[in-house]
Amino acid sequence: MQIERELLKGVLPLAVMKLLRRRAMYGYELVAEVAKKSDGVLKLGQSTLYPLLYNLEAQGLVKSEWQSGESGRDRKYYRLTDEGVKRLDRDLLQWEALVRGMGRLVIERMTPGLAWTLA
Repeated sequence: MQIERELLKGVLPLAVMKLLRRRAMYGYELVAEVAKKSDGVLKLGQSTLYPLLYNLEAQGLVKSEWQSGESGRDRKYYRLTDEGVKRLDRDLLQWEALVRGMGRLVIERMTPGLAWTLA
């Protein structure tokens, strides 16, 4: 299912920061992990990812550095800063509340077997 762009605006930064909390990653790695971890629901192109990363970096939430990759090729790795961890924790609390609230609103449209997961 293709998710509308407007709905993704706040979700993609959260997804990227969540992945960077575990470890530093380079761009293509982030694209692949976001798709994999979201079962293909969230898809990032490079034209979306890099402006997002630059914005997070400008806010002091992400820091980048060049490192040699496994292939010996230099890659720009991104990692979450301490300020980014604080922001991620705050945003995750808000996200969890939003998911619970929206789940209750849309539960009537769901099949009975799925309804219990959001109750």
